[in-house]
Amino acid sequence: MFNMKKILAVGLVLFLFSSLVMAQTNNVYTIVDEPPTPVGGTKDFYAYIGKNINYPSTARSSKIQGKVLIQFIVNEDGSLSDHKMIKGIGGGCDEEALRVIKNAPKWIPGKQNGKAVKVRKVMPVMFQLN
Repeated sequence: MFNMKKILAVGLVLFLFSSLVMAQTNNVYTIVDEPPTPVGGTKDFYAYIGKNINYPSTARSSKIQGKVLIQFIVNEDGSLSDHKMIKGIGGGCDEEALRVIKNAPKWIPGKQNGKAVKVRKVMPVMFQLN
């Protein structure tokens, strides 16, 4: 019985350690104590997207709608970098979503143990015809 408890305890420690290692890859975190946030909040960030996005004419004429997922890194200074489209819908929507996120204002950086760190984020950008 004692050995079983010891094995379970060691297994739990290894699991927690591996989770921490997976959350940090090349000094870029995916999970942090304080996640990065857009200046003004998420609502203001989506307002920025809505104001600056242009529905591509090809997508409009082809009635393409859906969600484009853009991945990026929020750096220690709040700047955004390493932008990448990870799920697209075509018709020029992917490029347009990428353009708008690339031109986005700085964010409030994420923190781990009280220190600003790089954090990888994924942001959905919706394209919907009325």
